[in-house]
Amino acid sequence: MKEYLNFIGGEWVKSESGRTFENHNPANQELLGTFQLSTKNDVDAAVEAAAEAYKSWRLVPAPKRAEFLYKIGDILKSKKEELARIETQEMGKVLDETRGDVQEGIDTAYLAAGEGRRLFGDTVPVELPNKAGWSERHPIGVCAMITPWNFPMAIPTWKLFPALVCGNTVVMKPATDTPHTVVKLAEVCQEAGIPNGVVNVVTGGGGEVGTALINNPRVRVVSFTGSSEVGRKIAEIGGRSLKRVSLELGGKNAQIVMDDADLDLALEGVLWGAFGTTGQRCTATSRLILHSSIKEPFSDMLLKRVQKLRLGDGLDEANEVGPLVSEGQRESVHEYVEIGTREGAKLVCGGEPYTEGSAAKGWFYKPTIFTGVTRDMRIAREEIFGPVLSVLEAADLDDAIETLNDTDYGLSSSIYTRDVNKAFRAIRDIEAGITYVNGPTIGAEVQLPFGGVKDTGNGHREASHTVLDTFTEWKSVYVDYSGKLQRAQIDT
Repeated sequence: MKEYLNFIGGEWVKSESGRTFENHNPANQELLGTFQLSTKNDVDAAVEAAAEAYKSWRLVPAPKRAEFLYKIGDILKSKKEELARIETQEMGKVLDETRGDVQEGIDTAYLAAGEGRRLFGDTVPVELPNKAGWSERHPIGVCAMITPWNFPMAIPTWKLFPALVCGNTVVMKPATDTPHTVVKLAEVCQEAGIPNGVVNVVTGGGGEVGTALINNPRVRVVSFTGSSEVGRKIAEIGGRSLKRVSLELGGKNAQIVMDDADLDLALEGVLWGAFGTTGQRCTATSRLILHSSIKEPFSDMLLKRVQKLRLGDGLDEANEVGPLVSEGQRESVHEYVEIGTREGAKLVCGGEPYTEGSAAKGWFYKPTIFTGVTRDMRIAREEIFGPVLSVLEAADLDDAIETLNDTDYGLSSSIYTRDVNKAFRAIRDIEAGITYVNGPTIGAEVQLPFGGVKDTGNGHREASHTVLDTFTEWKSVYVDYSGKLQRAQIDT
């Protein structure tokens, strides 16, 4: 079985620990390979390589840096099917979805490359004669990127590519459940000719590798996607050294279906939103808020469709729902199902592992629906990160929006209605970073900002041009060509 190495300073190297960890396919427990169980010294070596590379990379003109990203995008495009299959094997979601994940990486490469000829600042009037003023973006330095397992290609590229085009260098720590995809991404960067040390990958556990990255004084930016609990700890550590910290955290997303909605369309939306990626998205539809007048018929429609979903290995294109990523994740999901039952919610389908046929070897869980859920229940308030949907009832639009907002999170949201007035009221009043009208809570595009409010993050956004604010410092420039001292803000 192949042993995969760390990528440090342009070389593939073993960890100084001499230890490795195994990567298994969650659909059947097949051993996919072994990866380095790295130490603080490995992290320090990677940061040192990135710091050294930063000295020259920051001076490469941004349009030239962008050329590398165009090459990377082209290589990703040529390897799309190969990378999608690798991702399905190590993460579990079906091929249609992993192809989309790789496509998002391709889109991000081209979007970030386009910024190489923009990276706009502002040129503004100044208050004194014979003087000019403008603002510029400048790189910051070494960026640490700690990425999750549910989008092992898309999310790393959201972070990596904008950082590179801005002139920063990077050390990445992929999730231990999905290291292979990020190692392949590093191979693509190397194939594209990225200079040594500009991109580095160190695999291993968050406790050792992640902590060492965050604490290293030469790391100036930390970009993390994961749980709100871990995000708070990272923010505390970063705050002590005034590092820039970008956090994209949890969600408890809801889809509202009003009485005037196209119910067939809304049904397709909630099926995709709740059970796509086996519910393992930060934007997944975890709550369904139904207008009381359509609650019963819509619930019946939903139950019939959910019971027909086909579970199995994501490499089989006939399957619609893959496994959960690990045994621990399946146990966590089942614990929440038990909590919901104890709280008094009605379990109408699912609620147990799926072990039929070849699925017996994997970490599958039946798509699960609870009805009779109230706002105060834990299954309506806490992120489950699995194929579990809680159905709540609302009397009218105001009640639906109030119910949707009654959570600590605020990432994605959705409303199905034919009434444009209701749609615009929802856009205005929903507390979330993303709102869809007549679409599911999942499906973000890279040209628009991605992120949320409340416990979903700390105000930064990924994707779009807004991500550039994470990876650049602003510098204001004043040029006085009057030949004499001019004092601004002084009355004359």
